[in-house]
Amino acid sequence: MRSLISDTNFNFMGRYRAFFMVSAAMLAVAILAIAIRGLNLGVDFTGGYTIEVGYEQPADLNAIRAALVQAQLPDSQVQAFGTSTEVLIRMAPAKGDGGSSAKVSDEVLRVLSESSDSAISMRRVEFVGPQVGEELREKGGLAMLTALFGIILYIWFRFEKKFSIGSVLALVHDVIITVGVFALFQIEFDLTILAALLAVIGYSLNDTIVVFDRIRENFRLMRTGTPEEVMNDSINQTLSRTVITSGTTLLVLFALLLFGGKIISGFALALIIGIVVGTYSSIFVASAAVLHLGVTREDLMPVEKEGADMDAMP
Repeated sequence: MRSLISDTNFNFMGRYRAFFMVSAAMLAVAILAIAIRGLNLGVDFTGGYTIEVGYEQPADLNAIRAALVQAQLPDSQVQAFGTSTEVLIRMAPAKGDGGSSAKVSDEVLRVLSESSDSAISMRRVEFVGPQVGEELREKGGLAMLTALFGIILYIWFRFEKKFSIGSVLALVHDVIITVGVFALFQIEFDLTILAALLAVIGYSLNDTIVVFDRIRENFRLMRTGTPEEVMNDSINQTLSRTVITSGTTLLVLFALLLFGGKIISGFALALIIGIVVGTYSSIFVASAAVLHLGVTREDLMPVEKEGADMDAMP
């Protein structure tokens, strides 16, 4: 596979303005989806009960919803979980509810048993208080901002200011588009998705650093050529590594998405979206932004220490 994508000579930077337009369009759709539809926050962030029950026969979700409404539990969300015989019920906590999971689960099991001829078993009950959910939202957002701020400092000291700006633009691009997909299709957003977003930031940054390292190296080695030519050569030289690394990672994630079950499917989906968008952004957002900001060979040449010429004299 490596030999199939070696010695490439694609003109990536010659079309970077067109890809900027593509990224702008994706960002616009993602931002509108987040603003208009909002995120389908899970119990981790909103607070409430997560109850998983098992049926001996395929469950009728509409009948379950009707039974819960009749039992004055109207704020319940019912969905299939894994197979047609497994049902996941999410319920907001009632006012004055102290979080008695046993009491709530017993009530739900009683209501469902009375409305169904199939035997029902309780598989799992979890409770998150509203105050805890709000705290998780705040700390999750703080974790994202802290990660981005640390990355700005790291890239600034390791490379140069223009590279720092390019890398952060790429990371913000990746996170917004990934979150936008979850908002657009109303896929549940919980703590595992937040963990996946932080993993996407790390993966995307790693890919960007590899490309930036080669760009810096080639700016110092190639004495001729425009910045656009140097950056094109650098991206083509790292293309095989980028494609192989992203491809093998995606194979594992698709396996998790297809065979890992409902619990891990959201995590795998977030990583798949993030890695695809992150691979794209390391070339067409991060590198293109650096070129657009006007990086030059002088920006990346080592700074000579004062008195170095005097020390070299006999």
